[in-house]
Amino acid sequence: MPGDIQSRIADLKSKQGAIILAHNYQLPEVQDAADFVGDSFGLSVKASQTDAKVIIFCGVDFMAESALILNPTKLVVVPDAGARCPMSAMITPEALRKLKAENPGVPVVAYVNTSAAVKAEADVCCTSSNAVKVVRSLDSKKVIFVPDRNLGLYVQRFVKDKEIILWPGYCPTHEGITVAKLAKLRAEHPGAEVIVHPECTPEVIDVADAAASTEGMVNRVKASQVKVFILGTEVEHAHRMKRLFPDRTFIPVPGTVCPNMKKTTLAKVLAALETLETRVVVPEEILRRARKPLDRMVEIGRGD
Repeated sequence: MPGDIQSRIADLKSKQGAIILAHNYQLPEVQDAADFVGDSFGLSVKASQTDAKVIIFCGVDFMAESALILNPTKLVVVPDAGARCPMSAMITPEALRKLKAENPGVPVVAYVNTSAAVKAEADVCCTSSNAVKVVRSLDSKKVIFVPDRNLGLYVQRFVKDKEIILWPGYCPTHEGITVAKLAKLRAEHPGAEVIVHPECTPEVIDVADAAASTEGMVNRVKASQVKVFILGTEVEHAHRMKRLFPDRTFIPVPGTVCPNMKKTTLAKVLAALETLETRVVVPEEILRRARKPLDRMVEIGRGD
């Protein structure tokens, strides 16, 4: 039973000196068992600040790697080693080195949705919440941005004085959100506000009321008088939003599901605490080089 598992998780967490971090896209019961639920930036900050000996990371591969890079003396454990981000796999360190060679001296901004090995080739990392702020901070008229083309195009809307060299990566889940789907939901829920993620396509962002990271969505709802929101991001974010704002209604876009985020279950979280497996490992040299761009990202701070 979920209640029994939750109780056992709480006991083991105390015994192991562990903290559970969960992304907004995790299953509701996993979010409910976590000590902290947030977006990539919030999880990175929390990982860098925790005193826990063990971090149980409920998310996808690159997130857990980032937690280890920021906490090299901690034990970082993932409940399912197969939970991988397809966007992250769209850029390799070899491909990025080739792009850098073609654009000598041009700084590289790596979206946090990248492997540790790719981060090691970057000058600074960013999340969807601070991508605009990070690109603006660079003293260069040209910037390489990898791997998310849609997020890069979103940044270009606000940073018009720089040439952004884009990599053709994308999030399959957010690409599934279409103008037609949003139009149908608007017709079904007149007066609702539409907020979409910057990983959505430009035409989807054009018809939305706002684009924001998942944490940016939290801030926008907090400041709004609107009661109904259509959320253009992974469906489970609606669970966190409903917990934060029980008096509001949140409507996810049907079918906007990340199958990799769903690989982490409550039973697997319990097993991870029992066995402290699977442990995240990053080669020492990669860890050392990837730490600098992640530290710069955290230092620059949020943008929304």
